[in-house]
Amino acid sequence: MSDRVWRGYLNHRTGEAAEDRIASAYGDQGFTIIHRRWRGAAGEIDLILRGPGGLIFAEVKQSRDFAQAAASLGARQMQRIYSAAEEFLANEPAGQNSEARFDVALVDGLGGFQIIENAFGQM
Repeated sequence: MSDRVWRGYLNHRTGEAAEDRIASAYGDQGFTIIHRRWRGAAGEIDLILRGPGGLIFAEVKQSRDFAQAAASLGARQMQRIYSAAEEFLANEPAGQNSEARFDVALVDGLGGFQIIENAFGQM
């Protein structure tokens, strides 16, 4: 296996582990995972959860530290996530009027995490 392929494999597995960690944290708060890596025409959403307050569209970012993880989410990616969420909401009973928020979950190199609720307006 080449170094490039190996790095890609490790990054993929690290990302999956970060998503597992965050899915577990949301589960501990009473949320139900409806989809992992949901893909629509506009793009992918890492986690879609349902809970007492409605839907959560969660983007998981993993890096050496929280600052680097946060810095890896740009405006174009946020717009793709918004567009994918609109597509997802089209199939919900309340459609675009569904209660929903966009969270960002930051995971550091040691497995620590921070969940920023309604994060897109804060970044």
